[in-house]
Amino acid sequence: MLVDGKWTADWDPVQAKDEKGRFVRQVSSFRHWVTPNGKASPTGGEGFKAAPGRYHLYVALICPWASRTLLARKLKKLDDVISVTVVEPALTDQGWWFGDFPGSGPDTLNGATYLHELYTRADPGYTGRATVPVLWDKKRKTIVNNESSDILRMLNSAFDAFGDASVDLYPQACRAEIDALNKEMYEKLNNGVYKAGFASSQAAYEEAVTDVFAMLETLEGRLSNGRSFLFGDGLTESDIRLFVTLVRFDAAYHGLFKCNIRQLADYPAISAYIERIYALPGVSETVNLDHIKAGYYSIKALNPSGIIPVGPRLRFAA
Repeated sequence: MLVDGKWTADWDPVQAKDEKGRFVRQVSSFRHWVTPNGKASPTGGEGFKAAPGRYHLYVALICPWASRTLLARKLKKLDDVISVTVVEPALTDQGWWFGDFPGSGPDTLNGATYLHELYTRADPGYTGRATVPVLWDKKRKTIVNNESSDILRMLNSAFDAFGDASVDLYPQACRAEIDALNKEMYEKLNNGVYKAGFASSQAAYEEAVTDVFAMLETLEGRLSNGRSFLFGDGLTESDIRLFVTLVRFDAAYHGLFKCNIRQLADYPAISAYIERIYALPGVSETVNLDHIKAGYYSIKALNPSGIIPVGPRLRFAA
């Protein structure tokens, strides 16, 4: 991580842990918002005005949090409004970097070698981890936000004058239900797989993996009643949050993170749900299994040999 603007030690996947060995995720630090008129944001930070061509996303195709933003960008038809740079899938001792792995590219916007250089450009004394996604303002040359849930909400509403305003991922009528389901899925599944994979005690691992599969059972039941998506026939941000975890489950979390009680193929409603979303226009372009496997299996703490598995064969990508 960065300490007072200086990179220290080697990259470590375990950000922090509690007294029982549970994995603890770092809280995002840049929380400004892009709004249609540039007024102050919901988080109280400085406002940035929406404009085509002004903003840039730095993402990793391995990362579910970053892929949330890519998926929203596609669904809202913002490809020509917000540009994108994809980092290498394999992390170095200095974290994310810009290279030439197929599907990645150099940082032609700022000329950085490592993502953490962008953090110190935005804040020369920054202390913390350099994570993706990063929403960058080309005009002010700074980071607007590095919290995927915030960026997801911004992409849903701030750029409606330039994208597809008919797509509403956070409909007013079910916002309370969306917020409640998001919270439960985050604790038990989205971050739950990481709590299982990076647990440093048997008890912490078993607690986390139990939650993961309890949540999958709940979701299987929810999707078994004829719904196309989590809240009926309309796709919402909850579906985005769930989908990006599910497409990585059998490819990475099942084996590498020891979430191996079952595979997603054992859940027929969930399997059909993944295929429905994957088939939507543009969605498959945000999923890159080569990046996902290369990235996760490059984590030395979990896979010292660096060997990337050939499988599994995934039905949704067939």
